[in-house]
Amino acid sequence: MFVLFSSIAGVWGSGGQAAYAAANAYLDGLAEARRARGLVATSVAWGPWADAGMLVEENAEEFLRRRGLTPLPPELGVSILEDAVGRDLGCIVAADADWTRFAPAFGSGRATTLFDEVPEAVAASGAASPPEADSDTTPLMAALAGKGPAERRALLLDAVRAGAAAVLGHAHADSVPVELSFSSLGFDSLTAVDLRDRLAAATGLSLSATLVFDHPTAQALAGHLADLLPSATPGDTPVANTLRPVADPDEPIAIVSMACRFPGGVRSPEDLWDLVASGADGIGAFPTDRDWDLAALQETGAFAAEGGFVHDATEFDAGLFGISPREAIAMDPQQRLLLETAWEALERAGRNPRTFQATSTGVFVGASTSGYGTGGRTEGADGHLMTGMAGSVLSGRVAYAFGLEGPAVTVDTACSSSLVALHLAAQSLRNGECSMALAGGVTVIVGPDIFAEFDRQDGLASDGRCKAFGAGADGTGWGE
Repeated sequence: MFVLFSSIAGVWGSGGQAAYAAANAYLDGLAEARRARGLVATSVAWGPWADAGMLVEENAEEFLRRRGLTPLPPELGVSILEDAVGRDLGCIVAADADWTRFAPAFGSGRATTLFDEVPEAVAASGAASPPEADSDTTPLMAALAGKGPAERRALLLDAVRAGAAAVLGHAHADSVPVELSFSSLGFDSLTAVDLRDRLAAATGLSLSATLVFDHPTAQALAGHLADLLPSATPGDTPVANTLRPVADPDEPIAIVSMACRFPGGVRSPEDLWDLVASGADGIGAFPTDRDWDLAALQETGAFAAEGGFVHDATEFDAGLFGISPREAIAMDPQQRLLLETAWEALERAGRNPRTFQATSTGVFVGASTSGYGTGGRTEGADGHLMTGMAGSVLSGRVAYAFGLEGPAVTVDTACSSSLVALHLAAQSLRNGECSMALAGGVTVIVGPDIFAEFDRQDGLASDGRCKAFGAGADGTGWGE
């Protein structure tokens, strides 16, 4: 007899979902492989058990019941196991599911055909959207009557925040920031459907089960509801129709903020001005924190081991952007530097960087592939390397992190990349493709190879310094 066990209760956990899914799939595959060879095997994916069974977390039973999984009494679980083994059922799931709760929540974030052969689940999924209420009789709709667009949006934002606070168990709507994503506030599939139901009842609208995932902040969701509801006054223009700027090729482009990191300890535009005004030199020795084989370079004696380096380029506040340490390691340092300087640029413009979500802000980045991740520098980061190393992701990472919905473009035209990115940003603004733009460039040197290669071509300056238009010019220098 060969019996395999795993648990499905963890599907509602905050991080173990992939591990549980992989465990279930592996055990099912093992059982099927044995059965294909004529051997006996039963694989049971268990729902939660009551009492001391598989419920080990405090308040876990109430948590699971709200999500449609009723813990099995141990006696019933043992009986199910005996029946499954006795009848040689193969691969089964043993769980007590309240489909009216479980099915809509399970399918709220993504379409699924997993339960298509379970009549109760199909019926529950078909009824996922609550019936429309009489919008004329709801307190919210009565409050919206006769109000202008700005007042309506404010009232709807209050309603969204109040509903979200109630779903999360908070006492006050103020505990729900308008710019943070619902997922970062703790929403899962069930609470997303719960909030949808509350808003549908308050507005009388038929709302999608994916509402909270499609409009992931209170501000974005309130704006979506405002667009769905009829205008309070004839002739009102929906705000959504005014978001796209009107193209004006003659309008000057205004630079309203800057952020930068440069060699010589430059961490702000003010630092850059001081460096230039004082005539200081940002070129220095090779960094010692990048695992470079400096001894091998020094043995060649071919060139001065100096360049322009941002010495804190390897540092990164991954938590600020909701990025795990494992993924951060797999990210090209150029992506990290862009994220931090983009945050600073938006902040220096006098705005909370999180409030740019769902705006038509474009991202234009000039960059070349750094070669990060080659040569085994990122062991243990499998699964994140593709997006971590791709040059095209440089602009996309910034757009995704801030929820920007304008164009996202990475250009590589060698030394002119940053200038081309700035040109494209101005052109996009004038064409009405975006209302604001983040534009700039990034270079982080992740290895000394480029110095050695240019030295072999006699293209590297003897002291690591460019001397543009100077009589003593003897080659290029590299900097970040």
